Amino acid sequence: MPYSLSINFNQLKSLIIQCGIEEKVEIIRMLEQDTLPIRFKRFLNKVKTNDLSIEEITAEVEAVREKRYSGK
Repeated sequence: MPYSLSINFNQLKSLIIQCGIEEKVEIIRMLEQDTLPIRFKRFLNKVKTNDLSIEEITAEVEAVREKRYSGK
């Protein structure tokens, strides 16, 4: 049987303050998962540019790979 409880945002914050560190970490992980698509879209909109060509991106990726592999 599902239950429901109505609380306001300040009550929610107060409850979270009372949680232990492990519970808070679990809440953080849950919120990160839940908000990832929104945060990723915002990030993409901030870095959106038409100044890079696919050739420039490929060259940069190859340079990073070469640097990474030569260091091993």
